[in-house]
Amino acid sequence: MHGLGRKAREASAEMAKAETSDKNKALLAIADELKTAREALRKANAIDLENGRNRGLDNALLDRLELTDARIDTMVENLKQVAALPDPVGSIDDMKYLPSGIQVGQMRVPLGVIGIIYESRPNVTIEAASLCLKSGNAVILRGGSEAIASNQAIAACVQKGLAKAGLPEAAVQVVETTDRAAVGTLIAMPEYVDVIVPRGGKGLIERISKDARVPVIKHLDGICHVYIDDKADVSKAANIAINAKTHRYGVCNAMETLLVNQAVADSLLPELATQYREIGVELRGCSEVCRILPDAVAATEEDWVTEYLGPVLSIRVVTDMDEAIAHINHYGSHHTDAIVTEDYTRSRRFLREVDSSSVMVNASTRFADGFEYGLGAEIGVSTDKIHARGPVGLQGLTSQKYVVFGDGHIRK
Repeated sequence: MHGLGRKAREASAEMAKAETSDKNKALLAIADELKTAREALRKANAIDLENGRNRGLDNALLDRLELTDARIDTMVENLKQVAALPDPVGSIDDMKYLPSGIQVGQMRVPLGVIGIIYESRPNVTIEAASLCLKSGNAVILRGGSEAIASNQAIAACVQKGLAKAGLPEAAVQVVETTDRAAVGTLIAMPEYVDVIVPRGGKGLIERISKDARVPVIKHLDGICHVYIDDKADVSKAANIAINAKTHRYGVCNAMETLLVNQAVADSLLPELATQYREIGVELRGCSEVCRILPDAVAATEEDWVTEYLGPVLSIRVVTDMDEAIAHINHYGSHHTDAIVTEDYTRSRRFLREVDSSSVMVNASTRFADGFEYGLGAEIGVSTDKIHARGPVGLQGLTSQKYVVFGDGHIRK
């Protein structure tokens, strides 16, 4: 691990001064390599899927692990989109003259070496590599043991793309060992690593946050809410509530709790319950929900703070938006929360008062994603309030330093 760190530190110095054209060339070359290696990627992924089934991984985890043709196409598209994005490195903001006559501004610079620890999803390898490359950083990637074959196949494509662009291959390194001790070493190398980004379950992120000796960009849970207001369009509300929960279960931006205004609960919940049952979603609800839906399971206090990552949904009937906001801010994880309403004033108030990294009006929580936000991809979602918040894209992988222009100025 220290060898990887030394190589990454050396590569980061080269990446910090790399031209935008060279970084874009590398990204497009990697995209071409992925297309050429599609069959090899699928074969490697099949090995991981078979091993996963033998290990008893549930369907949600297997879904996160699978590399379908559509997901490979998305990886290719992500690379092209990141290549098309403006390069943040070297841009200067807020340049201004001060009374002394000097000019002061802030220039964006790479963070340096980024360590990324993630589980299950091999496409994260490309998402992370693309953003780190474009933002002028070097990256050490440590994927989960369940995706080791897939990640190694993807890494081979990345290395070939970097070589074609004349950039250091050590700018993107994949940890090849599945030994957990490698993670402990990676998060305790401040001499080589500038920031750690953990992507995975709550247990992993808690461990990283507790033991890391370098800064961590993180979110612990994705307990996302949709609140259906009594001024909501019923058709919009139903579509959003179904999509937010069932589009994909094993993702951090899936809705885990549905809040429904009491004025529309009796008419709306039976219709929604029918659709959820057809899809196979288990419903757990408060006493009022159980009155309206007799076959719903009574929710416990634990349900309001549980990220199911599966076909289970907790539902609560609330008296008004005040109670909905109070519930979200108390039980939520500050990730993503949405309101469905046609009342402009209420929507603006919801945006102001809900303390989450993404707050939405009349849209599914599933949009809380770097690709959907136009970032090209994301390296993760941050619910912290320092440095970066929400989906972390190119700017989130840079810092700023002050730059000063003078013409022989001296301080008097």
